[in-house]
Amino acid sequence: MVHQSATQRRSPNPRLCFTSVCQQPPRFSINNSMRLPIINGLIRRRLLVNFRVNEEVMSRFLPPPFRPKLHNGYAIAGICLIRLEQIRPNWLPSFCGLSSENAAHRIAVLWDDPSGETREGVFVPRRDTGSSLNHFAGGRIFPGEHRLADFDVTDNGSQISMSVRSRDGQMSIKLLGKEAEALPESSCFDSLAESSNYFEGGSVGYSVTRDCCRLDGIRLQTDGWQVRPLAIEHVESSFFADQSVFPAGTTTFDHALIMRDLLHQWHGEPDMFTEEMVKP
Repeated sequence: MVHQSATQRRSPNPRLCFTSVCQQPPRFSINNSMRLPIINGLIRRRLLVNFRVNEEVMSRFLPPPFRPKLHNGYAIAGICLIRLEQIRPNWLPSFCGLSSENAAHRIAVLWDDPSGETREGVFVPRRDTGSSLNHFAGGRIFPGEHRLADFDVTDNGSQISMSVRSRDGQMSIKLLGKEAEALPESSCFDSLAESSNYFEGGSVGYSVTRDCCRLDGIRLQTDGWQVRPLAIEHVESSFFADQSVFPAGTTTFDHALIMRDLLHQWHGEPDMFTEEMVKP
């Protein structure tokens, strides 16, 4: 049985990252310049901790042009907790790579690009990292601005305990889980295959930046795709416990997945420019 605890301190609404004043807020557009070289690495461990959210509440949170990618009538949001190793430009050997623990709050979304084609991916209102280099380079050398956080992780190969707290005091996560054979019966997904197919399409992520109206774009390409259920015994998230964003009863833990030991690449995606979001 999952114990889901709501952190009492409210974290600031991530939508406020968009409150810098635009003199002339641009309409949705794409900037085709890409500044990211291809980055190679190894995903040593990746957790997708997923929550189902009321569609109307999630729609109000998202900036245009995004809309929730629904499953059985629910929006799906969550936290990606990922340990990366051997991270380096693709022209460097793996022993030159760096390692880091990272967290990204993400929401599965759809949007229509300027040509009218419907695309899918994730909107990322916040990224955190235990790496000072990622914190410095994110948004400067490669897409994805990261805030610094402290990660306390115990992983014995089957059971995982994790505590994350951002240094700005605005985000905290705690979880305890172990690998399992099936999703919980309470999940809105009927099977592991159904969940896997849903999340596999979310390889493109657009992240909030300090710049008004601009979202950083990045695409994850993995060498294969294989997920397993992770049974969560306890989970706390200051983000999903924030009732100024998610009123009581509008968000519920659904299920979690784990991936291990996958080679991958990061590719740049064009920046996205959207109209400034309005405070709720």
